[in-house]
Amino acid sequence: MFKALFLFAVCVHTATANEQRSGSANRYFVYTRGNFNDPREIIVNDLTTITESGVELTRDTVVIVHGHKSTAFNSLNPTVKNAYLQNFDVNVIVVDWSAVARLDYKLSVASVASVGAAVGDLISLLLDANRVDLRRIHLVGFNLGAHVVGFAGRRLQGRVARITGLDPSGKQWDNNSGRLSASDAQYVEVIHTDSEGLFSNGLRDAIGDVDFYPNGGSKQPGCGLSNSCSHNRAWELFAATLREDNELSGNSCSTFIQLSWNRCNGDPLVMGDHQFSKPGSGIYRVNTRSSAPF
Repeated sequence: MFKALFLFAVCVHTATANEQRSGSANRYFVYTRGNFNDPREIIVNDLTTITESGVELTRDTVVIVHGHKSTAFNSLNPTVKNAYLQNFDVNVIVVDWSAVARLDYKLSVASVASVGAAVGDLISLLLDANRVDLRRIHLVGFNLGAHVVGFAGRRLQGRVARITGLDPSGKQWDNNSGRLSASDAQYVEVIHTDSEGLFSNGLRDAIGDVDFYPNGGSKQPGCGLSNSCSHNRAWELFAATLREDNELSGNSCSTFIQLSWNRCNGDPLVMGDHQFSKPGSGIYRVNTRSSAPF
């Protein structure tokens, strides 16, 4: 009996320690227009990789963070990365935290704080090396990655210019004080696309300075009953908003009832894009089509 309890305690301690260290397993891949499809990896304990990364202070910097069961090379990252580099001369840093994101959902959730803190520490290294400017950094996260960038922003005392949360995960985050919030950056925008229903992936609550709910925030056009399709639509829409001719604009809503019934008639605001700040606040409905450019 004692031996069994001892082994259980060791396992719990090991799991907790692994969760705390999980951010150290992050990998960071840099893309610019000069190396569009040939990423350069930054290794945190090798400062020469920062020097050789191609990250330059003269450009804005975008950090992209994937979600649960994903990697740096799944469809989210190439789609958003390509949309950025086709339309803006920026540094794009793609975070790969698949070492823990591939685990059971509960274990991945337990690792989010550590993963986000490590992303914040990477940005601090780049600041110290005079490679980035906090006023020109945009953190973009999907699914659990939205909460990861929240922790990264918190690590930097909310001084990052902008965070965009793409359908932040809802499961285990409804009453979680660590979830993405408006205080994590100077401007926080959230796009909710799968936020209602028993099997929804996203969070319904408005948690940013501005929260967009395309087509009411669930059951996206062309997705039928597929929650994963509606969930992924968040990053598909965001990528579309990076185009110069972006027309995905919403109207502010006074209440969620107004939003659900498509009765929002307040001031318009463009969704997504790469602006570091916007004049609006509150909740907005955007009506889209079923395929790009939406």
